[in-house]
Amino acid sequence: MAPRIDPKVPQVLHDLPTPEPESPFRPRKPYRFSTLCATVENPSQKDQYGSSSVPIYQTSTFKGMNGEYDYSRSGNPTRSHLEHHIAKISSAEHAFAVSSGMAALDIILRLLKPGDEVIAGDDLYGGTNRLLTYLRTHGGVTVHHVDTTNPSSIRPYLNATKTAMVLLESPTNPLLKIADLAQLSKDVKEAAPNAVVVVDNTMMSPYLQRPLDHGADIVYDSATKYLSGHHDLMAGVITCNRADLAKQMAFMINSVGNALTPFDAFLLLRGTKTLAVRMDRQQSSAQLVAKYLHTLGFATYYPGLDSHPGKEIHDRIADGPGAVLSFRTGDKELSERIVGATRLWGISVSFGCVNSLISMPCAMSHASIDPATRAARGLPEDLIRLCVGIEDPTDLLDDLERALVDAGAIALASDLNSYVRANLQDNSLRAVEKLAMRETPDNREWLVSAPGKVILFGEHAVVHGVTAIAASVDLRCYGYVTPRQDNKITLHFKDIDDFRGEWDIDSLPWDDCSIIVEGEEHPDSVDQKLYDAIQQGPLAHLEGHKSAQAAALAFLYIYMKLARDRYPPSLNFTARSTLPVGAGLGSSASFSTCSAMALLLVHRRISLPTIPKPARASDSPNDPGHIHFSHQGRKAITPAIAEEVNRWAFVAEKILHGNPSGVDNSVAVFGGALAYTRAGFGKPSGMEGIQGFKSLRFLLTNSKVPRDTKRLVAGVGQKKLEEPELVNGILDAIQAISDEGRRALADPEVSREALLSALSSLINENHIHLANLGVSHPALEAIRAKTAARQLSTKLTGAGGGGCAVTLVPDDFHEDALSDLIEDLRRDGYEPYLTSVGGSGLGVLSPYTRRGSAESLGRLTPPETPGESTSQTTGGEEVPLNAAFETTATTGLSKWAEELGRWLYV
Repeated sequence: MAPRIDPKVPQVLHDLPTPEPESPFRPRKPYRFSTLCATVENPSQKDQYGSSSVPIYQTSTFKGMNGEYDYSRSGNPTRSHLEHHIAKISSAEHAFAVSSGMAALDIILRLLKPGDEVIAGDDLYGGTNRLLTYLRTHGGVTVHHVDTTNPSSIRPYLNATKTAMVLLESPTNPLLKIADLAQLSKDVKEAAPNAVVVVDNTMMSPYLQRPLDHGADIVYDSATKYLSGHHDLMAGVITCNRADLAKQMAFMINSVGNALTPFDAFLLLRGTKTLAVRMDRQQSSAQLVAKYLHTLGFATYYPGLDSHPGKEIHDRIADGPGAVLSFRTGDKELSERIVGATRLWGISVSFGCVNSLISMPCAMSHASIDPATRAARGLPEDLIRLCVGIEDPTDLLDDLERALVDAGAIALASDLNSYVRANLQDNSLRAVEKLAMRETPDNREWLVSAPGKVILFGEHAVVHGVTAIAASVDLRCYGYVTPRQDNKITLHFKDIDDFRGEWDIDSLPWDDCSIIVEGEEHPDSVDQKLYDAIQQGPLAHLEGHKSAQAAALAFLYIYMKLARDRYPPSLNFTARSTLPVGAGLGSSASFSTCSAMALLLVHRRISLPTIPKPARASDSPNDPGHIHFSHQGRKAITPAIAEEVNRWAFVAEKILHGNPSGVDNSVAVFGGALAYTRAGFGKPSGMEGIQGFKSLRFLLTNSKVPRDTKRLVAGVGQKKLEEPELVNGILDAIQAISDEGRRALADPEVSREALLSALSSLINENHIHLANLGVSHPALEAIRAKTAARQLSTKLTGAGGGGCAVTLVPDDFHEDALSDLIEDLRRDGYEPYLTSVGGSGLGVLSPYTRRGSAESLGRLTPPETPGESTSQTTGGEEVPLNAAFETTATTGLSKWAEELGRWLYV
């Protein structure tokens, strides 16, 4: 090997082999990349005539016996020269040249077999998506599309025995998302060692990025693009360093017969010689174009911009930003006019040519992806993709500027010396535009609530496939939303450092938001671009307040995703909780559910059941009125509404926790109790409601000891590796407990006395098993000892290691003894809550409550007269309802809310 390059040399160098051997007296330094590109030399294949250009061996067969070549499908000297050259510039041991980029992917995917699972990105080239769809429907291969810009989104799908391949692009096409190839390759190898990491490197070429250096197993390029550079041939190349994979792919190429023809191999060899000089010019011009569009205020996607969320990662794994960028105009028809108005930019699919190209991916290169899937993956219909060539950048910018002007996207500024976005030119016109476009002012206000949860049986074991039993607990989070008319949004989280935040709606990062239209569901993965834009923009000042930042992020994310347009309603949202925050009782899920319900209501995505209002005394004497009976509000919210709220609450939980099970939000929405197994991967299919669940009285005791859930879960996992027989035996025992508990809770024939006795025994048994797993805590054991002295059964709940303990309180337990226990726990610094388990789920204050009746202290929602001040009558005085909501003591909040009127529940 040649010696390492001197780090003081300013130019980027590549430690690649040189065409000639070293001398011990005069060691060679490795050639720079452009030299390697221009030098096509294979010592094992010297031309007999000394040709300076590799000849075209335009023959299908070769004469003789036992020669190196016999049939061009199996091997051809021109193609061999090309493959040697590609391997050299790619830092690869093996290289193959085939008939197209898709042919290369086809060969790679033939490594799969029925039953295998593939993880792929959610922003893929349309042809890649089409081939994966075919494999999924005809080849018995499972394909998971995830946001590869977030490594944590891949980890839940990695399976040591099932995951066979992970398919990556970075940057992606056409949104230029950045995947951390090094980190992802490392994660894959740790979790699924047999999985093959494949990278489509077409956007970068070997000049700017070599994924094999970052842990990838196979890399392929559509050589039609940058490697050729002239759009005069079709080709694909595959590189790898593993002999086993190379052998399989060589066999497949020979069998299928899609190897590159001799003439195309000759053309591709010629193209690669100028790869470096072409790309240097192309990406320098692309940088100028991206900066120009960004300065005009267009949402521009290009890793060369400092504003790009993946720039730091890209700079670490690549040697340049490339020559493809995309931008949004905010209007599909405007984008079409821009594309149609260009002259120098050719309207065409593909990229990588010496000529600059412009296109609309949703109408061209990605049109094979159906509109619903495009929307689910956040691919904007107004997106324009620019593929920059080697023309003079001044001419390219001039042509683009003329197209923007002709289309009406930009106009001369007031100084007549520069251009600005047309809709930003005049502030007064902008104000009129906002007034015209914003929804009709909405004077409705809403008060919503959702319960917390306890896990009765199965904590920790659920991570390893054991069924867990979760139930709602009647300690609730409340969310109160009121309208405002000043283009602002205000959040107040009273239980999180009394946090207050206020933002101009227009200051939110709308250019990074792809709105989920009515009738469509949010994709499986969080929109990382919007997530980062909110966190790094409106919430950047909250870096030191993680809890408040996370809650605000979840709320603002859903607020933006649900917006009908760029002008959603102004509002105040205040959240309060009777749940201890951070104690493992589902406080975040109840907050997520309240936020989702409130936002769905204010965005008019859902509406409550129509129930006629009771007649007033002043109405016609012939009007008999109407009495609505709905079990005191129980089950008045329809299943369809509950499902929609649950979907968005799960999105909020993803933002708060990354990879939630979906149990907490489901309990918060539906109430009662449910059985959950991890086989469902957090989706409803993994949950089953326990019908006929009987509400039980429990004492919840907050130990006030913080816990590290990830550490505790990892500890159980490690213990399972070290002592598999012991831990598997405990898990089997806990499964039996969950099964018994589920049967007892759902059995309508069992007496309440028998039920309480059975649950008491199961609680004791479950806790002992959890303690043997090492997830209890001295504080939890101390609480348990105090309750055991009074013949009560207690166990930890949630992650353990602190948090809460749950104690079953029998119906006949004496109230004096209970009061004595509560005081005893308080004296030791614990915080006990006497509550019920298994009650109602999501609730909303009925908008049909009779105003002014003796039964209702509050006013109905929405107000009867727009602009009326919402208030509560207290001692003959009118008190603003929002003020009463914020100032009522936590201990009295539930009673205060119930007395406002009739609540509707799931």
